[in-house]
Amino acid sequence: MRYEVNCSILFTELPLLERPAAAKAAGFDAVEFWWPWPDQPVPTDGEVDAFVGAVQDAGVQLVGLNFFAGDLAGPDCGVLSIPGRVQQFRDNVDVTVGIGERLGVAAFNALFGNRVEGVSPQEQDELGRESIAFAAKAADRIGSTVLVESVSGPKPYPLRTAADAVAVVDDVRATGASNVGFLLDLYHLAANGDDLDAAIAAYTDRTAHVQIADAPGRGEPGSGDLDLQRHLGALASRGYAGWVGLEYKPTTATTPESFGWLPRERRGA
Repeated sequence: MRYEVNCSILFTELPLLERPAAAKAAGFDAVEFWWPWPDQPVPTDGEVDAFVGAVQDAGVQLVGLNFFAGDLAGPDCGVLSIPGRVQQFRDNVDVTVGIGERLGVAAFNALFGNRVEGVSPQEQDELGRESIAFAAKAADRIGSTVLVESVSGPKPYPLRTAADAVAVVDDVRATGASNVGFLLDLYHLAANGDDLDAAIAAYTDRTAHVQIADAPGRGEPGSGDLDLQRHLGALASRGYAGWVGLEYKPTTATTPESFGWLPRERRGA
């Protein structure tokens, strides 16, 4: 498996623009990020250039980037299916894909919005699928994939199981957007009580990206109860050969200390 580091949840002891270099110093060749400006769907050109430069100067590959999803640490979990906020997402798409074109990003994560009052779930689901198709058309211009994932936690996020997310993937693919795939996050599925073995058996063929953290707690592998190496082995045996994003909260004092489970020679691409 090829491992890469999510620099929005790891290396948070450092300023955001210093994290790609820190990942490289820890032995990794690739990184991913949530949207770096949670309050700005469209940042300034200078902010974008600084972010792109930090990744390039570090000598790492940016393999994944979220579209604008609002304040993930606060009330938001995505906006693309919320009628009052969907324009924020659509305004963001060209900016995100533009960053992806400059840095060779292979996949963009499109998070559904939370359920909101005054709008039916069916209306939100239809809008969400339309938004993902819109993003997929833009991403296809640079040969990239749009990801759909299930998320855990108390927020009223509608996609909870692997089946929920894959249903969206299949629906959008049926409209002709073949570059849409499942983001299989083993932590979120486990936290929601989903059957990881069944999800891997059923959906590896639609899996375009994988993320891991241990459960319970969302710490590094070995801090919880999940047999992550067995699950990753099952994915590999079924043909998954993509990246595995480390998207966990270290239980150690610093991020580099949390990588003890992964020998340095296994961190590079």
